[in-house]
Amino acid sequence: MRARPTRPTGAGTLDDAVTDALRAVPRRDFLPATVRGRADDDVALPLGHGQTGSQPSTVAAMLRLLDVRPGQHVLDVGSGSGWTTALLAHLVGPGGEVLGLELEPSLVAFGRSNLDARHAPWARVEAADPRHLGRARPGGWDRILASASPDELPRALVHQLAPGGRLVVPVRTTMVLVQVDAAGRAHASEHGSYVFVPLRGPLD
Repeated sequence: MRARPTRPTGAGTLDDAVTDALRAVPRRDFLPATVRGRADDDVALPLGHGQTGSQPSTVAAMLRLLDVRPGQHVLDVGSGSGWTTALLAHLVGPGGEVLGLELEPSLVAFGRSNLDARHAPWARVEAADPRHLGRARPGGWDRILASASPDELPRALVHQLAPGGRLVVPVRTTMVLVQVDAAGRAHASEHGSYVFVPLRGPLD
């Protein structure tokens, strides 16, 4: 996975927060035993069942685009081993909420176990509904992170954003940031080329 991250305006403070999260939540703790020795390598690593854990530089770029703030409500689509969910939990803090959704049952169990070890009750991993992408929340989500690639922008996730919300999702091979303004209008921008596993499930 090659990343060409683009930092949002004013990324200095956010950069510090993301770096702190990456230091506080070691990738090694979220990898299968067979690949833990490669936790410091900046490459995608297999999680089993055809799924991979994204390379750290890619995760950092996505989190910087997402611009997560303390106290926010965040949806993590394709939570895998739970690493991104735990990173998001660190960023929002105990005043926030993070929901990780994963389709693969064995990874749901693995992610839950890994997240439970972090003792962050404001974050959880649950099984995704294969009939519906994401999960609606009253008032919408402040931030949505998707770690799998659809062929087109998933409108269902855009509709689940709150006013002022942000969605970061790789569409085919392009990282896309969607921002919803106070009036509910969505604006998309592109931020480099990446390779992800395909996003399974409906887009609407």
